[in-house]
Amino acid sequence: MKGRGTANYLIALALPLFLLILRASSKDFPDDRESKVGSIVFSTLGRPDYNFDIYTLPLSVPQLSQSDELRLTDGKAVNFNGHFFSPDDVLSDPADRRDLHPYPIHLAYVTERGGTFSIYADTIVGPERVQRRLVPNGSGAEVVSMKDRPSVVNSSVIYVSTHEDPGVPRFSWAAVYSTDLATGLTRRLTPVGQTDFSPAVSPSGVWTAVASYGEGRGWEGEVQDLHTDIYVFRTRDGSERVKLAERGGWPSWADDSTLYFHRRNDDGWFSVYKASLPKTRTGSARIVRVTPPGLHAFTPAAVNQTAVAVATSRVDSEFRHIELFDLERNQFAELTQLVSPEAHHLNPFVSPDGKRVGYHRCRGEENQNERSLFMENLDSPSPQISLLRIRGSFPSFSPEGDRVAFVDFPGVYVVNSDGTGLRQVENRTAFSTAWDPVKKGVVYTSVGPTFAPESTKVDVIAISVDSIGNSYTSLTANGENNAFPSPSPDGKRIVFRSSRSGHKNLYIMDSVKGDRGELFRLTEGEWTDTMCNWSPAGDWIVFASDRHNPGSGSFELYLVRPNGTGLKKLLASGSGGRANHPWFSPDGKHVVFTSDYAAVSAEPISNPHHYQPYGDLFRIGVDGSGLVRLTHNSYEDGTPTWAPNYLGSSDVVGTDRLDCQFEDCHWLKDGPKIEMVGLGAVYRYVGATKPQCGLK
Repeated sequence: MKGRGTANYLIALALPLFLLILRASSKDFPDDRESKVGSIVFSTLGRPDYNFDIYTLPLSVPQLSQSDELRLTDGKAVNFNGHFFSPDDVLSDPADRRDLHPYPIHLAYVTERGGTFSIYADTIVGPERVQRRLVPNGSGAEVVSMKDRPSVVNSSVIYVSTHEDPGVPRFSWAAVYSTDLATGLTRRLTPVGQTDFSPAVSPSGVWTAVASYGEGRGWEGEVQDLHTDIYVFRTRDGSERVKLAERGGWPSWADDSTLYFHRRNDDGWFSVYKASLPKTRTGSARIVRVTPPGLHAFTPAAVNQTAVAVATSRVDSEFRHIELFDLERNQFAELTQLVSPEAHHLNPFVSPDGKRVGYHRCRGEENQNERSLFMENLDSPSPQISLLRIRGSFPSFSPEGDRVAFVDFPGVYVVNSDGTGLRQVENRTAFSTAWDPVKKGVVYTSVGPTFAPESTKVDVIAISVDSIGNSYTSLTANGENNAFPSPSPDGKRIVFRSSRSGHKNLYIMDSVKGDRGELFRLTEGEWTDTMCNWSPAGDWIVFASDRHNPGSGSFELYLVRPNGTGLKKLLASGSGGRANHPWFSPDGKHVVFTSDYAAVSAEPISNPHHYQPYGDLFRIGVDGSGLVRLTHNSYEDGTPTWAPNYLGSSDVVGTDRLDCQFEDCHWLKDGPKIEMVGLGAVYRYVGATKPQCGLK
């Protein structure tokens, strides 16, 4: 690409500097300038194993082979949820296209560069690539949010963003926005107080379809089918919004009057439906099921009125594949199975001329022989706080801030804070870590089964990570399910959770003698108190508890004095909500924790498996004020810790190598239990077989 056409094309893509002002601006961080700088280190479940790139296959080749598959994205970071667009959508003057290659590929997609979502647009002509960021993320005045499922049409990019807080616990922040590529003007298309997912723009650009809860309804904790409906509105301004279909997700337009979407049926199978729009606004759409039972078919991408590309999950296949379904012949044609049979392929999309299908999959192979450290900085809404994602979970910093301990199941590892010197210090199944503030090189953890009931044998141990052989001392022996140890600032005592009374409550023991010495019961009740953390000043202990509704799975945050007085609720998590894994800031003024406060940010079926396809990091003042969302994800962010030293990107070695070890959604692979009733072969949905995970 050369000459004036290239220059104008680049200008058209480079003009928007998407500077949405963060709703919680600098005034929401009044004491950050006075507080210590620090780093919050946490885990994003599965994310180091998603080395996604976007690939494409032609739809006109009779017998596909590996040589027909092209990788479109650059092999950096995680790239997914693509959209083919026409240069007409960003170039208005025909003269601007005279120098373009006759068959360039124009691709918009979501990328997680540095662990933060942005929308990129690439033009690929053979080995040449022109790449520009359409919707950036950043720190400071720029908004930090999740971006998802972009479409570029009529000089605008339409996408989901999670930057606006609806102000209601467990209400999704996902809403659809439009950014003009010529002016940078951004408009919210989703009505305030509503949630929209998975936008799709019609070929003319006039209409946008979304999966939405609609007015007055929100997320109710579902982790499979979100129970959304299909809505359609004008792309220009969000007006003329109408419900097109009950129960559906992931819409895709064949033309301006034909729409595909997926729905979980009463028989338990996800299937694709076709909606023919009415000619008048008072009419009803004609909706028919087009894919049969016996397999899951979802995330459709329309080719035309009689063909649709879909992702499938079949009972005889371990992998999610892309197939082409012919509505006239009622037949599937294999696509990705023919070129990469042992890989999961997600979220197809089709070129405007209907000649190519795109999708994302791993660019590498599974690597189970080498355990690599994975550390990356994320953009932070507060410049005083560094956000650092790490492979593993339950990280904690040494008192000097020079080392990090963490769990990478089944063992415990220690690594230098710059990412070097990774080594295992415990090989048994463990969860939670905490360094002794006085005894050098001592890490506390709990060993035993996770997500286990009260009677399960779990014990707190102290590991001397600098001794030969990493010797350890058992600190509990007489109780059941002892876990989540956190030492006092002077290193003399340890608060931990134990179910020795029959219920999971908090206790304090001597850090040397353990529960063989004096034992103080801190909380008492027929509920679960867990995930405790001692404040740096020693005056408070923060913990998660379901005491407001025992056994419900809903957890809120509480504070209590080490002598058992002053109990108070720090955060109510909303009806049925969860707030877990609290950790004090180094100055003791804030608590970081993980929560489903922001609900889900994307349709779970469009991602790999997550028991909890939600969960972001938040911080709150110890007085209960100043709640701030720190991360935006469609996965699960959790088990945070907070260190006094600030670790920027130049301070971390880590690795940018991503593995490929994820599983498809378990609730798809298990499938529904189907029984045939009578000669008419009536299918009855019995239920999925995979249990959901509980609390550790």
